[in-house]
Amino acid sequence: MHQPSLAKGDSSTTGLGDINPSAFFATSIAKDLLVGFGPTVTLATSTDSDLGSRRYSAGPSAVAVWTPGKWVVGGLVSNQWSFAGDSSDQSVNEFLFQPFLNYNFGDGWYATSSPIITANWKADGDNNVWTVPVGGGGGKLFRIGKLPVNTSVQYFENVENPRFGSDRSLRLQVQFLFPK
Repeated sequence: MHQPSLAKGDSSTTGLGDINPSAFFATSIAKDLLVGFGPTVTLATSTDSDLGSRRYSAGPSAVAVWTPGKWVVGGLVSNQWSFAGDSSDQSVNEFLFQPFLNYNFGDGWYATSSPIITANWKADGDNNVWTVPVGGGGGKLFRIGKLPVNTSVQYFENVENPRFGSDRSLRLQVQFLFPK
């Protein structure tokens, strides 16, 4: 991660952020509709306090995925509360909603939008709670040998963000896929 300086004269920070694995117990409820529920955990692995909460957190998560034809439509939702970590840092009560929409063109190419909408329920003041990005981008699925690799780039403008939050973001993503 990279956190630019927030004020003139301050330095920027680059390093590892917190790791946030999720696990789902999923089932198909129709031919093209999958739902899943399970836990999500945040591990306090950040290399700098500017890049993570320094708190271990956990909570419930759910996902739904609908795949009508060339479309992939769905969403991921979770809320986490801190349970351990540096007690001098603020406790965590954070909400996340990630709607996603993909249109697959063929030959591995797709258009996508998957903004990560968050709420920090512990934030001071109503104007510091939400981060709401709007935007999208595209991607390509290809193989390196037999290994499927998904790459994408998305750009977002934040229509709502905390006082010291970013006005925009760029997400560059590379995923190595290990299907059954």
